[in-house]
Amino acid sequence: MKTIRVQYFALLREQRGLPQETLATDATDARALYAELCARHAFTLPVERLRAAINGDFAPWSAPLKDGDEVVFIPPVAGG
Repeated sequence: MKTIRVQYFALLREQRGLPQETLATDATDARALYAELCARHAFTLPVERLRAAINGDFAPWSAPLKDGDEVVFIPPVAGG
């Protein structure tokens, strides 16, 4: 079990109702963590529409997670 800090933006923040949270997880990578969060919080965005960043750097979905990591899931952003 590891402790991970997750930040939420845009639609994920709206659906979660929080800008961030710290949680205990057994997820081994960013994809598994997002799947766990989808089940827990009923997120509607598919993983294919997001990018993941770990400790401030974009990371592949298969990047391993370590205790104390900060993960950000970045949804598509509308703008002009």
